[in-house]
Amino acid sequence: MLDFRPILFITGVLMLPLAVAMCLPAIADAAALNPDWQVFVIAAGFTLFVGGILALTCRGNIRSITPRQGFVLTTTLWIIIPAFAALPFAFAELELSYTDAFFESMSGLTTTGSTIIRSLDAAPPGILIWRALLQWLGGIGVIAMAIAILPLLRIGGMQLFRMESSDRSEKVLPRTAQLVAYIAFIYLGASVVCAVAYWVAGMSGFDAIAHAMTTIATGGFSTYNASLAHFKSATIEYICVLFMLIGSLPFVLYLRAVRGNPKSLFRDDQVRLFLLIVVTAVLALAFYRYATGTDIFTALRDAAFNVVSIITGTGYVTADYGTWGPFALIAFFFLMFVGGCAGSTTCGIKVFRFQVLYATAVTQIRRLLEPHGVYLAYYNRRPIPEEVSASVMAFFFLYALSYGVIATGLGLLGVDFLTAVSGAATAISNVGPGLGETIGPAGTFANLPDSAKWLLSAGMLLGRLELFTVIVLLIPSFWRD
Repeated sequence: MLDFRPILFITGVLMLPLAVAMCLPAIADAAALNPDWQVFVIAAGFTLFVGGILALTCRGNIRSITPRQGFVLTTTLWIIIPAFAALPFAFAELELSYTDAFFESMSGLTTTGSTIIRSLDAAPPGILIWRALLQWLGGIGVIAMAIAILPLLRIGGMQLFRMESSDRSEKVLPRTAQLVAYIAFIYLGASVVCAVAYWVAGMSGFDAIAHAMTTIATGGFSTYNASLAHFKSATIEYICVLFMLIGSLPFVLYLRAVRGNPKSLFRDDQVRLFLLIVVTAVLALAFYRYATGTDIFTALRDAAFNVVSIITGTGYVTADYGTWGPFALIAFFFLMFVGGCAGSTTCGIKVFRFQVLYATAVTQIRRLLEPHGVYLAYYNRRPIPEEVSASVMAFFFLYALSYGVIATGLGLLGVDFLTAVSGAATAISNVGPGLGETIGPAGTFANLPDSAKWLLSAGMLLGRLELFTVIVLLIPSFWRD
């Protein structure tokens, strides 16, 4: 029988920093004389109590966690933490239902960026900073999961990035815990630099901190309904583009650069392909807008910002790209599925998976042409193990199947076609805004039925945990000894 004590112990321990984090928006509300500070204090106390009980009752000598426990632990954490993080949303002056509160919390921690709050401009400061803080915590959580957990669980080809599989000379640091600690320090440093840059560019201190956290986390929560368009500043937009790209590249490579190997960042195949896709998409959409009557500088600025925002899964907007024309609509729809690099805060289909799939397909074609030849697929100048190719192909199949199920489910719940297909895409890819009037850049998810919000929350969870982690729990044989 599966031993749940380590799972409950770790869950309880990680609830404690969540409770501490709730004190920050409480301070922000107290400083603004907003009574919601009491809500955050009570929610923090309740979270601390439950987390403490779990940690104390389930503590023991935990030396290691089995793969089965790893699957259960990962999914449990990403359900329990949002459930408790939703409490301030549910009981604050916004008066959200628990469904809306959980949706907002899940969107924040998965760094999706979809929102149900209609009037951010009038929201209290505690709620605004809590949304940003959730995305910031979710971003570092995603990086830690991609480095320490998913490679060990052999999820979707992530075993390519398992540190133990590399030669000792190429290990960044000998211990995974130490690696995560150093990357967390880099993550914090990048957030501070981003906040200072925003402040120098004209944001208030509060807005600079909130937007820096959501930019580095590639989350996209803003403090205004108009998102970054509120500031009407090209400088702020360019700063945002830079730091969204920084958040979308592998943080392990930043560590290698800091430790004296800066060239490694641009030698990585997935980094080069990702930047190539970004540049190509920006130029194509800029030329399209220019051809349809927009001046070249505005076209480049709008295309650069919104392409980077969508492809990194951030979800900031400066313009309603749904009105740019059919080509732009189709382009942004497909860009929703393209993610950043493995080991970053981004989501969607990571670039390396496209590379592995392409290399495998080319190799198969060559084998068909020359049946007696010996051909190997390569990634980063290394042969791709058969296990990795199979894992990546299985990921693509499950991704397409999950997307189809979610989109069909939204349709059955009465959601219109464009909202259903783009909502499913933005949920499973953790992008944020969808397409159309309802959930597009100018809308929110508030008008969707509660059942659709729960389905989209499940989609966010699936996308963030790379599908396998959740789906494997639904297989009866997983629970058999």
